Amino acid sequence: MEIYCIEEFKNEYDKLKKKKSYNTIEKDIIDYFIGKNSSDLCSGTRLNNSEHEPYIKTRINGSGGFRVYFLLLIKKEKLYLMFVHPKTGSMGAENITDESKTKLYKKVLKGIKTQSLYEINEEKNKLIFKKLDK
Repeated sequence: MEIYCIEEFKNEYDKLKKKKSYNTIEKDIIDYFIGKNSSDLCSGTRLNNSEHEPYIKTRINGSGGFRVYFLLLIKKEKLYLMFVHPKTGSMGAENITDESKTKLYKKVLKGIKTQSLYEINEEKNKLIFKKLDK
């Protein structure tokens, strides 16, 4: 599975990773997404009605963990992380607005088209973000 993200995901991830109370975020993302195939990642709430390209919101690391929004291209085995936020703590939030979900979806589609994304890989239990060349 190839994994990518848009700028919004990387920015939020970087902010959360700096906070001691959210220091599990890197491990949680690795455990949930890395080394998985598309059928492993189809669980969660589908925000669109697509069977082959679902837009999903899911919780990782239980009720006190993180909410992640992503687009999954099943046939191409590609995952596009769009946004992450904690469910609890000083930066915790219930959910993002429908308007925000729509904006993220449009941004990821534009990012796919223009290749303005980050490729994400894991090395030695660390996430590596590499900006794609246009």
